[in-house]
Amino acid sequence: MTTTFEVTGKKDTRSGFGEGLLEIAQENPAVVGLCADLTGSLKMNAFKEAFPERFFQVGIAEANMMGIAAGLATAGKIPFTGTFANFSTGRVYDQIRQSIAYSNKNVKICASHAGITLGEDGATHQILEDLGMMKMLPHMTVINPCDFNQTKAATKAIATYDGPVYLRFGRPKVPIFIPENMPFEIGKAVPLREGNDVTIFATGHLVWKSLEAAEALADKGIAAQVINVHTIKPLDEETILDAVSTTQCVVTAEEHQMNGGLGDSIAQLLARKMPLPMEFVAVNDQFGESGQPEELMVKYGIATSHVIKAVENVLKRK
Repeated sequence: MTTTFEVTGKKDTRSGFGEGLLEIAQENPAVVGLCADLTGSLKMNAFKEAFPERFFQVGIAEANMMGIAAGLATAGKIPFTGTFANFSTGRVYDQIRQSIAYSNKNVKICASHAGITLGEDGATHQILEDLGMMKMLPHMTVINPCDFNQTKAATKAIATYDGPVYLRFGRPKVPIFIPENMPFEIGKAVPLREGNDVTIFATGHLVWKSLEAAEALADKGIAAQVINVHTIKPLDEETILDAVSTTQCVVTAEEHQMNGGLGDSIAQLLARKMPLPMEFVAVNDQFGESGQPEELMVKYGIATSHVIKAVENVLKRK
């Protein structure tokens, strides 16, 4: 189990998607790409240039894109759709539900620019409900990787998985700390740091923030275990229960609404099988606003300092 991390630079997670998509397309001719007028933003340009006959630019017609993807999947292709997370879910929820999830189509819904770290684009684009919307759909697998390397690995992994997948990633450059060769296993959480006082379950951009928090807590004599839950659904119940059976208290951290996200899923699990003190680091029933990503994380309660405070609070209830 890793307790120290070598940061090899900073890069946006959407670039991990772009590189992963190109690599799997080179290996598997069934992989096709669809984009809703955001090829550059989704880092799908390299795929488009390498395989123009397998790339479909549908324009600003996201609902149509989902219908086309469902049809391509029926014909044996492996479609990867690309647009912003808000347009990948809220705008096309009916099409995803009826044409993809209901019939268990092998469509990969790839969503960039998620969460408040989108920054200046503001509340209309900073979707914070997408993980909840997607995880409620039967048959849907939901994945939220934490850095460039893990996003690239996740993109490659979902190509070999049979069934609909929602893959979420973002725009800001964030530390690269997951080893390039670390295997990605859908549905399997990754312990990153040992600790026997409290367990922090984090996903997406909050994984690094949680590791920062754990370092600061160590200086206060608090040993925090950090586990990267990159797959929101199916949830790795075994790893979660095993971890909390030792620490006996929990903090969850995510760039999402408190309702419907990772914390919601873990709370349901613990309520059924192991009720324990729990604190949530998430956006609490608010829309976002325009601003710098780091400043927004502070304002909306999901910065490193908020993870530290949540740990201190939950330990008082242990």
